[in-house]
Amino acid sequence: MVTEIHELTALELAAAVRAGETSPHEVLSHALNRAERLGPDLGAFITLTPELARHHADAAAGAAAERLTAAEHRERPLLGVPCPVKDLSMVAGVPTRAGSAAVEEVVAEVDDGVVTLLRAAGTMMLGKTNTPEFGLPAYTEPAIAPPARSPWDPRRSAGGSSGGAAAAVAAGIAPIAHASDGGGSIRIPAAACGLVGLKPSRGRVSPGPYGVDGAGFAVHGVLTRDVRDTAAGLDVLAQPWPGDTYTLPGPRTSFLDACDRDPGRLRIGVLIQPVITDTEVDPECLTAVRETATLLQELGHDVEPAPVPFPAKRWSSFEALWAVLALSAPVAPEAEDRLTPLTRWLRDAGRSVSGLKYAQAFNTVQLITREAAATWAEYDVILSPTLARPPAFVGELRDDDDPAADFSAQMAYTPWTSVWNITGWPAVSLPLHWTELPATGRDEPHGTPLPIGVMLGGRLGAEEGLLSLSAQLEEARPWRHRRPPIW
Repeated sequence: MVTEIHELTALELAAAVRAGETSPHEVLSHALNRAERLGPDLGAFITLTPELARHHADAAAGAAAERLTAAEHRERPLLGVPCPVKDLSMVAGVPTRAGSAAVEEVVAEVDDGVVTLLRAAGTMMLGKTNTPEFGLPAYTEPAIAPPARSPWDPRRSAGGSSGGAAAAVAAGIAPIAHASDGGGSIRIPAAACGLVGLKPSRGRVSPGPYGVDGAGFAVHGVLTRDVRDTAAGLDVLAQPWPGDTYTLPGPRTSFLDACDRDPGRLRIGVLIQPVITDTEVDPECLTAVRETATLLQELGHDVEPAPVPFPAKRWSSFEALWAVLALSAPVAPEAEDRLTPLTRWLRDAGRSVSGLKYAQAFNTVQLITREAAATWAEYDVILSPTLARPPAFVGELRDDDDPAADFSAQMAYTPWTSVWNITGWPAVSLPLHWTELPATGRDEPHGTPLPIGVMLGGRLGAEEGLLSLSAQLEEARPWRHRRPPIW
């Protein structure tokens, strides 16, 4: 039975604020208490912003007290809801470090576009969440903060690069958190922390007015504990800014409405073979996919095996563009030695990418997308594991002595996620499977089942269909009753 503020979803919390059942200040006090009590041990935040959040609470309280029309309420769908921002995005008056000891603390003068939209929706900016250096790794272990840990088992990483955001949401500090995904950085933490994590289509969420798309891999989104909150977050963020490179038509009505629609009978391809590297897949991850495939069949969908979308060797084009992305981070020459070994290794690789090689890699990415479209043309949705194994332990993937091995370990951990960044198509991780791990190595059972995420990917612009299907799966196999030990 839901009895406390932190047990409410974002939409339930906003409804309670509008109805006068609680106040934004009461919500904020509760969230700050949990952030101060739980956040440090989980490495959830780089910094808390209580004064800024109180200013937002004042504004939310004023709006809640007004006699607003239904249309005016819809303009503030997350009124009085705590929502921290990942420390790769600017928040006016708040320092940004991007997870790096090589970057001097810079106080932003303006809000990034996604922050502007979240604020207009009525949220309260609780703080900046922890992220690894420039958001590059699949784990969150920056030099400037403690590692982000999963509330389900704090020995384990919350994933990366939106690890702090995932830790905050899974711990019940906030029901929703801003996140971003360039190679799996929303879906990896979602899988590690038992959350819903949707990477939107390229062009769905603008990086404007101050950011650019670059290679087009990264996109903003949110992490939440249920599908409807994810849809509501996408409704807030899916707004264009002038000069956008990529654009998509909006939803039929809203992404939230899509959660109440019957997805229809879908043809779903099941992909358990790793795509970007040859790696062993843990039996629990395979079980998660097989059980989900069975559930999908029981729900009336057609389910069959799907082939890999392209040869693994073609993924090297993503690697080249990723290395140049690392090189493009603004680091002063005298500060290079303060970078993590992985970032230095990636930047060195980026220096070896000529203009011609960069153009060829960009062309190859586009050809890969065409090949994937042709290979998967008959499917509405592709089902796969999110990760190749259960959540990794803190420090297990990171290898400062051998950054190349570090990068290879990340590939083996996430052999499906970056496919959806290459194509620009949407994909969502859902916490549909939970496991008591076998007593092998450090995987001793610890009394609390661990989440195992499964991933659903769709065609460009198909977020409505993915949300309809995700809501159907959540209703059939709910996870809301599950709570981490620290809850």
